[in-house]
Amino acid sequence: MVIVTLQRDKCIGCNYCVEMAPGQFQMSKKDGKSVLLKSTNSKGFHTLKSPDHTIVENCELAVKACPVHIITVKET
Repeated sequence: MVIVTLQRDKCIGCNYCVEMAPGQFQMSKKDGKSVLLKSTNSKGFHTLKSPDHTIVENCELAVKACPVHIITVKET
């Protein structure tokens, strides 16, 4: 299982996560912040749980590219 978490409230809208992992992230036209696709929201933490381990590499690139360090990726 792959767990990706985004603290959306702290997003500055730089778009790097979308460039690194377009299958998991997109920018909201409403507020210009990143959206973690197919995620659930709990107290500002948007979490995606996926059995697809092929997303790990791109999501880790998004983690490294994020200037405000609000993305995490964990494999279980």
